[in-house]
Amino acid sequence: MRHKLIFLLAAVLIFGCGTGKEADKTEEVNMKNTKVLFSTNLGDFEVELFDKEAPETVKNFLSYVESGFYEGTVFHRVIPGFMAQGGGYTEDLEDKDGGEPIRNEASNGLKNERGTIAMARTNNPHSATSQFFINYVDNYFLDYVSETPQGWGYAVFGKVTKGMEVVDEMAKIPTGSSGYFGSDVPQNPIVIESVKIIKK
Repeated sequence: MRHKLIFLLAAVLIFGCGTGKEADKTEEVNMKNTKVLFSTNLGDFEVELFDKEAPETVKNFLSYVESGFYEGTVFHRVIPGFMAQGGGYTEDLEDKDGGEPIRNEASNGLKNERGTIAMARTNNPHSATSQFFINYVDNYFLDYVSETPQGWGYAVFGKVTKGMEVVDEMAKIPTGSSGYFGSDVPQNPIVIESVKIIKK
């Protein structure tokens, strides 16, 4: 009888431990990052967002995604060996009004490395709204250094995990001047047809 009780107690403990592990796995799955799919006229690419490290920035970006704001916008500034910027202008290069500026989260420890996506802004560190850029190379000079006008840096909030070859194709399109824009405007528009959440 004593042996049966020990066996039963062992079984309960093993079962209990197994349930805990399953719960941990479920929690781990739930904590995984949001992913979005960019569909462009050059092809698709996937971006994993860093929900934990850049919560305010990710929330802001997803608000534009869910409202359909990015549909029909273009990558209006593409510089090979540097970055591709988009999210604020239509195919006719008309400005789309973004929402309220957000706090700069560049001090989150994330680096402006190749394939990462970060918020574009003006000289004001806390002026980012809808525009973003994708780094073609490791642009560490864009990283946070200090809370000064020159040191704030640009907040990274995600990374291209699939389809980076599509982003690289953007850099092959000839650029030139257009209106008051500089000389980095793709002469054949690179249109964002949609951005959709594929995992949340």
